[in-house]
Amino acid sequence: MSRDIEIREGDWASLGEAAGEIRRVVFIEEQAVPRDEEWDGRDPECVHFLARVDGRTVGTARLLPDGHIGRVAVLAEARGLGIGLALMQAAIVAARHRGFSSVELAAQTHALAFYERLGFAAHGETFQDAGIPHRNMVLDLNA
Repeated sequence: MSRDIEIREGDWASLGEAAGEIRRVVFIEEQAVPRDEEWDGRDPECVHFLARVDGRTVGTARLLPDGHIGRVAVLAEARGLGIGLALMQAAIVAARHRGFSSVELAAQTHALAFYERLGFAAHGETFQDAGIPHRNMVLDLNA
């Protein structure tokens, strides 16, 4: 059974309530990210993406003004449906439209293969962010 994934793009004022709730559940509750690390004050300057399936908001991501993609989160019950892929594709398209030549992200190491399938390449050493191992990754949008 294929489900239609709807992606909305907008600012924090319009999408922040729903995006914030998904991030609270995934990062603060599930992954025990400290609240003050999750809420970094940068949301108002970002472009936000929300994924909806069957009328329910189930995922989010953001694009920072410097071309970093972050805060990619999908609710547990909606994982495996292609929502993360749809969010990433929307963020990459938005970055291209804004003239970025590349996009970067800090991936949790368990998700490296997911981002590699999208064309991202890992670089640098593994580092801890909020107690979770990460690696920096980059995608060349001109390739």
